[in-house]
Amino acid sequence: MAIYIDKEICKGCKLCIYYCPKDVFKITDEINNKGFNVVSVIHPENCIKCKLCEMSCPDLALF
Repeated sequence: MAIYIDKEICKGCKLCIYYCPKDVFKITDEINNKGFNVVSVIHPENCIKCKLCEMSCPDLALF
């Protein structure tokens, strides 16, 4: 199961980066339509599917 980030919802709060135990995410220079730097998946192979990222996202941008 792949990690999907809705980049138009993401506000770049970095909670997914903070809670991920495997350093799967990284903040990027990419800016969405709302003016926020968004998070990207940089190491999907490290994901252990714990869903801490999904549970920590206040905007439900991860699924």
